[in-house]
Amino acid sequence: MLSVKIAGTGWYLPERRVTNAELEERLGIAADWIARATGVHERRYVTNETSVSMATEAAQMALAEAGIRPADLDAIVFASSAPQQAIPCTATFIQRALAAPDGASTCFDINATCLSFPLALHTVAHLVASGAYRRVLLCSSEPASRSLNPAERESVALFGDAAAAVVLTPSAEGERSCLHHALFETYSSGAELTQIRGGGTLHHPNDPATTPDMNLFQMQGPAIFKQGSRLIEPFLERFFASLPWKRDQIDAVIPHHASRHALDLLTRKLGFTSDQIVDNLAVRGNCVSASIPLALAEAVHDRRIQRGHRVLLVGTAAGLTLGALALIF
Repeated sequence: MLSVKIAGTGWYLPERRVTNAELEERLGIAADWIARATGVHERRYVTNETSVSMATEAAQMALAEAGIRPADLDAIVFASSAPQQAIPCTATFIQRALAAPDGASTCFDINATCLSFPLALHTVAHLVASGAYRRVLLCSSEPASRSLNPAERESVALFGDAAAAVVLTPSAEGERSCLHHALFETYSSGAELTQIRGGGTLHHPNDPATTPDMNLFQMQGPAIFKQGSRLIEPFLERFFASLPWKRDQIDAVIPHHASRHALDLLTRKLGFTSDQIVDNLAVRGNCVSASIPLALAEAVHDRRIQRGHRVLLVGTAAGLTLGALALIF
């Protein structure tokens, strides 16, 4: 149990709303099929925004809520699958965009795709609890629409763009806020089920053999769902075996909004009630790494989550990786 707290939360949504009706008109994907297959009715798309610009907007909101200046930060962490560029790390550009002083904060990135935020939160919490850092900004930002393949109907229908941020600090004496327990497992047998093949050293951008489609998102939805649904139940049994909470004692479950079918598993098979689930899939879509922190931030600002509440972050990511993190907000 780590005595740290989320001192501030923030988010950013692009102004452009993309409805199912627009996708039907533009791409010929039936609006009723989108709603039925994915559970999404609208999502946001970037226009001129970038990973850094969205993260900066979310960060400013989180810092204001925490009452912390950019100059007070010891570290800035970008937890996302969508870097601004290959080198340097995206957190470096966030430091600059916030006008945080040179040298005042360490900057680094963590990429675990859809689980980047909870994995980074778990990693950074240890650093804060140890005293290595005292004030850390953690940002997730995803302009996912930039890499969608229009030929993959389900991906185009499912994903949206967003950013979210939190400020992590030590808990004050007497405060209940803490990170209670976390578990992450990766099953690399599912590595090819969700991927963008281009952009790395295998299919380098300057290699003439690298084709444009290699730079687009590819997802085998049914295969991912089959593997994830088979693994998630025993995974959560292992997680709860080390957590002194019963499932009905959790105030809010923040899932990765992978799809409507994935969210339905939480109540149909995994022992949670619909009242526990924080669900914004219909109006946000799957926002990749920003999915979990966006739902968290919106729930905090709606007072759906309050100080002292028991919160569970849970989901799956490319890899295939499963993750769960329990905290007292």
